[in-house]
Amino acid sequence: MNLSDCYEEIYDEIMVKIKSIIDKTQFIGGEEVDKFEQEFADYCNVKHAVGCANGTDALILALKALDIGSGDIVLTVPNTFIATAEAITLVGAKVDFIDIEEDNYTMNPNKLREYLVNQKSPENIKAIIPVHLYGQMCDMEEIMKIAKEYNLKVIEDSAQAHGAKLNGKGPGEYGDIATFSFYPGKNLGAFGDAGAIVTNNLELAKRIKMLSNHGRVDKYKHKIEGYNSRLDSIQAAVLRIKLKHLDKWTKQRIEKAEYYNSLLNDKEVILPKVRSLGKHVYHLYAVRVKDRDKLRDKLSSLGIATGIHYPIPLHLQPAYKYLGYKEGKFPISEQVSKEIISLPLWPEISHKQIEEVCEHI
Repeated sequence: MNLSDCYEEIYDEIMVKIKSIIDKTQFIGGEEVDKFEQEFADYCNVKHAVGCANGTDALILALKALDIGSGDIVLTVPNTFIATAEAITLVGAKVDFIDIEEDNYTMNPNKLREYLVNQKSPENIKAIIPVHLYGQMCDMEEIMKIAKEYNLKVIEDSAQAHGAKLNGKGPGEYGDIATFSFYPGKNLGAFGDAGAIVTNNLELAKRIKMLSNHGRVDKYKHKIEGYNSRLDSIQAAVLRIKLKHLDKWTKQRIEKAEYYNSLLNDKEVILPKVRSLGKHVYHLYAVRVKDRDKLRDKLSSLGIATGIHYPIPLHLQPAYKYLGYKEGKFPISEQVSKEIISLPLWPEISHKQIEEVCEHI
């Protein structure tokens, strides 16, 4: 991904805004943060947004706001970045995994139901974190039916799904909470780490706001114990400017992904499959090939960078060895981890550059 291409058209506006913040010396909180939270909530079609320091903290704050902790079990998928599972264990809960759908690489609702049916103590399972992956949403219609049946809280990990839709609804319109990362490489990226939580529940929003700022209601009155996880003013200002361009950049991503599809359609490549009634925003253009490592080495030798998201499923990571899972437990996640490769994609990538990648494939 080339992060510099998109900055040319917004560079001057961003520099002027950063200078004004420096001149005011208003670095924490303030007008820029308040305005971004409202504008991002509006963009997500939800009532409330709360900024925080990064996407991992967003997950932690969401879990804490829902009173998830010691003795609780939270379910997510093995095919995700470790932050998803890490947040669960950092609040004292236990993480467990549900395998993914082979076509869309997100939580398989059938496997989720199967897991819950077979549990002797389902009351210990308090929440699920479905991960919207590569720019596409999970099958939230089915997941929410199951969550309602088993009285489970739902946190949508939306770090790769800014602007994605399913049946016209985006992250935060299904679950109790949706969390976002604004890491620089995201579709909406800051100039450093930043994150946000969105929800339609006012009480949850208030609690998250307190948790993110030492649990306080004013400067020296702390209603609860919290964290230091605030969105700073410069990042909020950058995000406000970039948010105005996000729909245009998303449209460019979709057009470039469709051009890839047209060139790779007759090759031995499994292309991204867009969910019925879904809008895929292509945070990553992830395809599958049988000899992934050979292809990656070949492209690298030609100066073409690729990515693997993710090469080791979480249940096989050394960090989760204590869970006792062996290879073969989550076969779809394991298969995908050996075949998935992300090809170069950003809004301004040219047709010529895409053609070059496809020619070498």
